[in-house]
Amino acid sequence: MGRYRPPQPESSLYITRAGFACLQQEHSDIWKRRAEVTKALSAAAAEGDRSENAEYIYRKKELREIDRRIRYLQKRLPELKVVSEPPSDRERVFFGAWVTLENDAGEEVTYRIVGPDEFDPGKGWISMDSPMARALMKKTLDDEVVLNIGEQVAGYVILDIRYTE
Repeated sequence: MGRYRPPQPESSLYITRAGFACLQQEHSDIWKRRAEVTKALSAAAAEGDRSENAEYIYRKKELREIDRRIRYLQKRLPELKVVSEPPSDRERVFFGAWVTLENDAGEEVTYRIVGPDEFDPGKGWISMDSPMARALMKKTLDDEVVLNIGEQVAGYVILDIRYTE
């Protein structure tokens, strides 16, 4: 008997123009990769006994993951809403904003609020569905933001809001 897992909440449909272009590029590239993997799978299958053929088993798993990603992109791309213009009120934090914060220790950190399909912690891009982005939404300059995650409490002050790099 399996363990019940509640369904994941729906992620936001917003994406930047650059993020949408990256997903479209990935979609076209993954089809090319699929053709290569299918060719390698056919060659591995022609070698004979498939039950002990490591190359065949590996390629089948790889093809399954590629097909899973293709299905996701084919379903997700048409429903995404590309946000190309900054909001009319640039004094508040909304989608696409670069926000510079100062924490309680005096350290500065900059985040960009993007869609859930393009977040990248290495670049400082956070999903608009993340707790930090939700706490920042509609705040203005010099507002204090308190983030409660579990038993940890973190306080931040907004130092800068901009909509261009």
